[in-house]
Amino acid sequence: MTVREVAVDAYREGLPALAASVVGGLLAGVVLGGMRGELRAVPGLLVLIPALLATRGNVYGSLGARIATGLHQGLVEPRVRAGDERLRQAVAAAIANGLLASLFAAVVAYLVLVWLARSPAPLPVLAGVALLSGLLSGIALSTVVVVLVFAGYRRGHNPDTLVGPIVTTAGDVFGLTFLLVAVRVVVGVA
Repeated sequence: MTVREVAVDAYREGLPALAASVVGGLLAGVVLGGMRGELRAVPGLLVLIPALLATRGNVYGSLGARIATGLHQGLVEPRVRAGDERLRQAVAAAIANGLLASLFAAVVAYLVLVWLARSPAPLPVLAGVALLSGLLSGIALSTVVVVLVFAGYRRGHNPDTLVGPIVTTAGDVFGLTFLLVAVRVVVGVA
């Protein structure tokens, strides 16, 4: 292949994923812009949002890369089966990592805000919001990752090209949407 052919092939595969990333980023911004009331109801939430969103992209991007590597090596079949122990373990580990990182982010945000003499929401509220949004977005993102990687692979696309932009964008969209849901549930219960 010539350099031109390689470049054309890379753009042909990558541009749709990047376009979806732009649209998803705008959608996530719309959700964040509509969260003014929730941001006032839970002081410190704005400090927590970047950490939670980064966690979603990192954890589930790694899950996608792990599954893509398994596909390339022939260790994972490109279909969902109830008996695929590797796939189940990878998804369970990703969700557990996401929950642990969410809880850690909530505790650190709380401690930093207290240290800076701010008045954050109580730690159980921040932790509850982080954990509930982490669980809900983890379920959604695991589903998106598995479907995206398998569908792309079956259609002849390199799943590694798809995982980065689409999973990080889906992480932003689902992360903010479920953060909004979590705030409403936790504040409603508290």
